[in-house]
Amino acid sequence: MPTGIIIAIDGYSACGKSTLAKALAAVLDYVYIDTGAMYRAVTLYCLRHQVALDDPQAVAAALAAIQVAFTVQDGATITLLNGEDVEAEIRQLHVANHVSKVAEVSAVRRFLVEQQQHMGAAKRCVMDGRDIGTVVFPDAELKIFLTAHPDERARRRIRELAAKGQAADPAAIAANLQERDHIDSTRADSPLRQADDAVLIDNTVLTPEEQLAMVTALAKLRERRS
Repeated sequence: MPTGIIIAIDGYSACGKSTLAKALAAVLDYVYIDTGAMYRAVTLYCLRHQVALDDPQAVAAALAAIQVAFTVQDGATITLLNGEDVEAEIRQLHVANHVSKVAEVSAVRRFLVEQQQHMGAAKRCVMDGRDIGTVVFPDAELKIFLTAHPDERARRRIRELAAKGQAADPAAIAANLQERDHIDSTRADSPLRQADDAVLIDNTVLTPEEQLAMVTALAKLRERRS
């Protein structure tokens, strides 16, 4: 079996990063690491324990009591917060509304980036987030940056929530995505940006199958070169 490569997928919220990363990992027989879920889990812990999210020192202090891990159940990756399955709860809007604020805290980023680098050290992994190709794995053999029109991204998020039986206010969804874009792109520590050597894909009109075929071909080409 070839050594494999690291594939970093970055981009804006609701561009389908996780959908692509999961499918790509399955096709290539790679490990999928959902870094966004890690930030959501830290956010959920802070919300549950009334940690002041506008106090970076308080958020940093909470990290000592947090353990984030992944497990696989029935073929699906499940996020564990201190051993508890929180996969469904971290996807809810009340967590999404605060995750970018928590991700701004440098101590949180250092805490999780160290774990992410450890998880990906063996290669043969697909990791998605906002700073994977620029900070976590700047030497990744393949970097993808996803974007899509804001209206399409809002529609996707609404469909995602509806599929889980969760009510979705279109105006609230659009506002959440706009706010997260601003916070993620302008934060001082590890802002969201396209790496210079990343392949830019605007998937506004691409089907998931078309996008997967495109990136799979890129990945296999980089595998042969590595």
